[in-house]
This record gives sequence, structure tokens and C-alpha cells, in this order.
Amino acid sequence: MASEPEVLISEVGPRDGLQSVAATMPTAHKLRWIDALHAAGVREIEVASFVPARLLPQMADAAEVVRHAITLPGLVVMALVPNRRGAEAALAAGVHKLTMPVSASAAHSLANVRKTREEMVEEVRAISELRHASAPHVKLEAGISTAFGCTLQGEVPEDEVIRLAVQCVAAGADESGLSDTVGYANPAQVRRLFRRLRAELGDKAGAAHMHNTRGLGLANCLAAYEEGVRTFDASLGGLGGCPYAPGASGNVVTEDLVFMFEAMGVATGIDLERLIAARAPLIAGLPSEPVYGMTPEAGLPKGFRQEKFHV
Repeated sequence: MASEPEVLISEVGPRDGLQSVAATMPTAHKLRWIDALHAAGVREIEVASFVPARLLPQMADAAEVVRHAITLPGLVVMALVPNRRGAEAALAAGVHKLTMPVSASAAHSLANVRKTREEMVEEVRAISELRHASAPHVKLEAGISTAFGCTLQGEVPEDEVIRLAVQCVAAGADESGLSDTVGYANPAQVRRLFRRLRAELGDKAGAAHMHNTRGLGLANCLAAYEEGVRTFDASLGGLGGCPYAPGASGNVVTEDLVFMFEAMGVATGIDLERLIAARAPLIAGLPSEPVYGMTPEAGLPKGFRQEKFHV
């Protein structure tokens, strides 16, 4: 009998990865990719963002993708929504979980969503009230972006990060996690901030969303794990992961993150061989886009044994 997963790996490639690259993956390929991730045992996938197609044509098929994903058994289907209009569309499509980007950087908040941080907290409140009225089973997560620094304003005061996360939960978010949007974080900083977040929010402290822009993605995930974090965002093949490409952000490679935990004896519920095989539909859908990952290139170590999961 397989162990129960001890960490949740939340795959964000179909949203965070796809909207970071210039090409648009055809819908049929997206669905095959999501099917392959599910077959590998991935049980939470951020499949789309509900934003105007003129701004992000890569996400024009968001509703269709959600309608397919919710047919996969045991899968939590998550979508990013920047505002109430997006939340209405996501709820109509049938998502299980909404995630909202709330920037700790005042400059980034205005650039990213054209709202102040205070206005975004009110947006969290409005969306929480909306889902309670129309779909009370749907979860709402507020991801605090630029929590570890910002390319626009530089340092982001830690007190402001924690205060914003607390305000989001008070406004109705079920949990609030921390995102290293621009890849500035280091393990000591990650430990410090997640320790403070968990002290303030307890079990409402959410996921670690780390980037590998400067090579510290896995080290930062391990630091978060050692502070008690049990949900981690990652992107298959590090999609959107070239730090030199415009708009790309260096996502942690899902395959490498799963390998790290499994090699440590921390169960993820994900079959590594099937996860690596899920790169094929990704590459087929975006043939000109580079994919990353040390584990897929090197292969699994000789004698490596992974408990097989019922997926």
C-alpha cells in the first residue's frame, strides 16, 4: 500500500508557464498535457487564468480547459483570477479553487493589476463574498507575490509582506502563501518569512511559490519545508523558466522538486517516471520552447526505488 503524500506539489505550468512564453499552446495539446500530469499522480493543477484574451491570448481557452480538467478524478482544478469579473467566469466554468495574486510591492501591484495593494485586499473581500454566495465549496487562496523582493522597487519590507497576508485572510481568503516572483529569495530569508507567516496565520499559511532564476529554487523549497510548509508550486520542465527571456520567471522544475522530496523519503504521491513522460505532450504542444530539468536529463540514480502510487 502506498504512503499518503506528505507534501502537495501544485503544478502551475499550464497557467504560469504557458502565459510566460510567446507561443500559444493549442487547446488539444493542453488537455493531453493535463491528462498526462494527472496520470502521473499530480493532484492539484493551476490550469488557466481568467483574464481578457486580448491581454493574454494564451489563456483564451480557459473555460474549455477547466471544463475538461474537472472531469479528471481526484484533481483539484485551480485558476488564477485578478478581479471579480475573472472570478465570475472561473466559477461559471466550475473551478475548485481560485488563486489571486496580491503583490507586496506597491510598484508591482500597480504595474501588474493596475490596483493598489489596499484595493487588491478589497478585491479579495469581494471575491470571497461572491464564492460564498454562489459556490461555497470553492477555496480561495491569496498568493503574496514579490514577497522576497521586486525588480521595480527592490527591497520589499518583511513587515509589509506579513501584514498583507494577514489582511487577505481577514478579508476572506482561506489561505495565503508567499511567492518569489522575481527569483530574489535566499534560504535564510525564506525561513524567516515563512516562520513569521505561520506564527501569524497557523494552518492558513499557504504555499511556497519559488523561482529558480538565480539557482536557489530547490534550496528555497527545502528551507520552506523545514519551516513546516507542505504545499509547493512548480512547473513541468521549468516552463517559462528561462530568466533571460522577456516575461519569463524561472519556475522551479516539477521533476527536480519531486525527485528531491522522494529521494529524501518524503512522499509526493507522484510517479517520477510518469511525470517525466508528461514532458512529451508539453514538448509536442510547444515544439520551439526550451524545457529544463536536471533529473530528466541525468535520469534516476541506479538503485533508486520509488514506492508506486495508485494513480
